[in-house]
Amino acid sequence: MSPIDRKAQAREFLALHQNPPLLLPNAWDAGSAKAIESAGAKAIATTSAGVSWAAGLDDAGGLNRASALAALRQIVAAVSVPVTADIESGYGDTPAEVAETAAEVIDIGAVGINLEDSASGALVDPGVQAERIAAAREAAVGAGLDLCINARIDTYFFGDPAETASRAKLYTDAGADVLFVPGLLEPEAIRALVSEISLPLNLMVGPGAPTVAELVDLGVTRISLGPAITSAAYALAAAATTELLGPGTYRTLGTPTSSRQVHNER
Repeated sequence: MSPIDRKAQAREFLALHQNPPLLLPNAWDAGSAKAIESAGAKAIATTSAGVSWAAGLDDAGGLNRASALAALRQIVAAVSVPVTADIESGYGDTPAEVAETAAEVIDIGAVGINLEDSASGALVDPGVQAERIAAAREAAVGAGLDLCINARIDTYFFGDPAETASRAKLYTDAGADVLFVPGLLEPEAIRALVSEISLPLNLMVGPGAPTVAELVDLGVTRISLGPAITSAAYALAAAATTELLGPGTYRTLGTPTSSRQVHNER
């Protein structure tokens, strides 16, 4: 198989944002990435929470740069579709450290990043975050790759949702391509934010969230599942174990997907 042209793949990934919805299931290891690709996904996002849990670590700070990038390398190598990497807050405090992380992500072969504006359970100063986004953009320009920077705004988790639009403007000016606002799911608030921003909006969904069709109607471009698939997988492991050790039955497992279907040759 011929090598993948990552620069062309990066352009193609950005172009997927022009025809909503871009649906991004989130992988946490090479096996889950292959399963997601086999199911028909046009692109794959990673989940830092899932990668952390797979390593036996807590989310939001338990994972270090080396471990995160090692997992990303395995995921990118396992699939042929574009991969965008959740790099949390960049695995560094300074813009230079964020730029170093972005450069390594590009070298591995991912074509996008999520960069969040919170660390240690608190929001980063928006001006500082804008500098970090600009540093990641500069690293991408230096590599000659149209890296898709998904600027995560954590105002719904750690701050005041009223700050969302002002942070969005700063991050747009700093070089972001997409704005990611996890925790935002109320239809009127979504519609209002879409009217205030100039970039595509990414939301994270799960049970109880509006449907894909409803979100697209509200103006959402990109929809991801975050750690929901990982959570469900581990919940299944616990439930199946409880059933096995208790009544000694296996109903929890249902009808498993065959290994061949999940790990088909690409």
